Amino acid sequence: MDAETGSISGGCPFSGENRGLHGRTNKDWWPDQLELGILKEDGRRANPYDADFDYAEAFNTVDYNALKADLTALMTDSQPWWPADYGHYGPFFIRMAWHAAGTYRTGDGRGGASSGQQRFAPLNSWPDNGNLDKARRLLWPIKQKYGQNVSWADLFILAGNVAIESMGGPVFGFGGGRADVFEPETVYWGTEEKWVDQGAQTRILPDEGKALENPLAAIQMGLIYVNPEGPGGNPHDAEGMARDMRETFSRMAMNDEETVALTAGGHAFGKAHGAAPSDTFGTSPEGEAMQLQGFGWLNDQDEIDKGHITTSGIEGAWTPNPTQWGGDYFRLLFKYDYELVQSPAGANQWQPVNPDPEDMAPDARDPSNKVPTMMTTADMALKRDPEYRKISERFRDDQAALDDAFARAWFKLCHRDMGPKVRYQGPEVPAEDLIWQDPVPAGSAPSDGDVSSFKSAVLDSGLTVSEMVKAAWASASTYRNSDHRGGANGARVRLAPQKDWAANDPEELAKVLAKLDELRGGISMADAIVLAGAAAIEKAASDGGHSVSVDVTTGRGDATDEQTDAESFEPLEPFADGFRNYLRTKASVKTEEMLVDKAHLLGLSIPEMTALVGGMRALGAVSTHAQHGNKIGVLTDRPGTLSNDFFVNLLDMGTKWDVVEESGDEEFIGRDRSSGEEKYRATRTDLVFGSNSQLRAIAEVFAESGGEAKFVETFVSAWKKVMDADRFDLV
Repeated sequence: MDAETGSISGGCPFSGENRGLHGRTNKDWWPDQLELGILKEDGRRANPYDADFDYAEAFNTVDYNALKADLTALMTDSQPWWPADYGHYGPFFIRMAWHAAGTYRTGDGRGGASSGQQRFAPLNSWPDNGNLDKARRLLWPIKQKYGQNVSWADLFILAGNVAIESMGGPVFGFGGGRADVFEPETVYWGTEEKWVDQGAQTRILPDEGKALENPLAAIQMGLIYVNPEGPGGNPHDAEGMARDMRETFSRMAMNDEETVALTAGGHAFGKAHGAAPSDTFGTSPEGEAMQLQGFGWLNDQDEIDKGHITTSGIEGAWTPNPTQWGGDYFRLLFKYDYELVQSPAGANQWQPVNPDPEDMAPDARDPSNKVPTMMTTADMALKRDPEYRKISERFRDDQAALDDAFARAWFKLCHRDMGPKVRYQGPEVPAEDLIWQDPVPAGSAPSDGDVSSFKSAVLDSGLTVSEMVKAAWASASTYRNSDHRGGANGARVRLAPQKDWAANDPEELAKVLAKLDELRGGISMADAIVLAGAAAIEKAASDGGHSVSVDVTTGRGDATDEQTDAESFEPLEPFADGFRNYLRTKASVKTEEMLVDKAHLLGLSIPEMTALVGGMRALGAVSTHAQHGNKIGVLTDRPGTLSNDFFVNLLDMGTKWDVVEESGDEEFIGRDRSSGEEKYRATRTDLVFGSNSQLRAIAEVFAESGGEAKFVETFVSAWKKVMDADRFDLV
């Protein structure tokens, strides 16, 4: 079915019914929550550290071996207020790290562990994160000891690594450098009114033509991945279980082998908790009483002492050795037939039929007491689904293969959202370059003379200002500050799939790239594309009476096809790019909201977004493949000149705007109020700068007398920010 209509094959990457891009907010979930937004006004920030604090530098001052030793000691230092299952916190910290990293999704690069978001609502109170508030409190003495030199975000992942190592499991490496944030990030998690409602359906309903909407990856609100009891809680839907797992893991950057390795490897440790009906416990941390100090769900010490703990509702260990790495998971999965039973909490789970005594697990509180192991419906999918089964049988028969696959998949899970390898810090960063890290060969910076000669050559080449600006934007604007993917470094705009994206006007782009390749000499293509855009803007500004220098960095390298996982770049293709006035097709979310979302991923401020839109329009740098037609939104009679004409003409009350009815409120005609003559055509992403009061206030600054210089200054600064956004190699 058509991916652009919101059907089975994918749908609009920005859905959300009537709630826009953000779905329900924390204020919706917790109406009594203290609102701190006012403290961010007038330049105040939530971050308590100084603006010049360099976390990577601070992290590298830490005695790393001492930090790991402290974490290792914590694993078996059982605390009476939350005793360790089997006397070992390792499985608990693996779950904490997994759930911190597992919110990552490829659709928009948001989620993941890179900023320590698990500390804040809604993630700290999702049902799937039940009782992880205790894991974070167990870590607090170590965080307190190392202070700002170790972020919570790094600590979550390193604790998971140390937990695996302490139980004999394989670890591929660790890269630090995740800097904390101090407030919830704005992420669209879905539109549901309830979390993990067992009566609710999975987000995929093939029979009803309903796909998992982009950019979501989890199968229900409040889950990290899938419902372990089955789609909508149905343990008998084996096909649907495998489908849900395959879809959600793929949207979190995992293939079938990685999915099997992670599932089996993670479940080699610890147990699930469903010792009592969940309605006997308290509410989530964000909604609990003040005196409980952010402790949620289970706080009754008598119940805790007895081990009457419920999180998922499923009860039991997967293996007879829950704190020891090995091959027991697959051995038991294939050794026994399994029957459907219910946990004490009423959850559906699978139990081996007539297990041998040596295959029973110890009780989490009393090792002398043996209890049956279990499997979830998700675990059973590794046996029921033909493709998963092939992989599982191979891992069952080859422990070394499982060791390597799990170590690599765990490393990917925990580092996928960190971006290029150059951002990793610490002594355990693996030397091997991995394809999902989007490797780029080191480049060399051309001399000032070579740059000057190249700029002169491209300005005399016959390429237009618009063409060069659009090519540079197509290359650099793929960057996402959510997972630090994309950007101009590597010049992947000349490779599949980016060279063929409709937003990039492929035929025009190919012509521009061919000419730049002809003229660049020893300059990398990545640098040539950016430098050509800079030269075009300098000329356009000069034509408008402004002398500017667009001092973008150089020294980029050129990636090859072999260094590019083309399939993984497909989610970066723009569904909409308001900066180029590009929209693939009308969506369920307002086009201007998609512009703001794009600006957020580029790390732009409101004035920067405004200036870039106005500047791109003035330069004529709009998509020729937009459904609205070529040059729409170019509100100037001198396209190619960097001027504030877009704002001046947009705010001119001599123009009356009317909707083009057949466009579905996406296209507008601007007519002279006196003569009725058509003057301009524009889109929602154009007119929003006159209709929205906050955006209009910025537009007025750029349009007013004397405002043109401020506009040019802001545009050039924002342009350089986008062009250099991915230059982590310079830090």
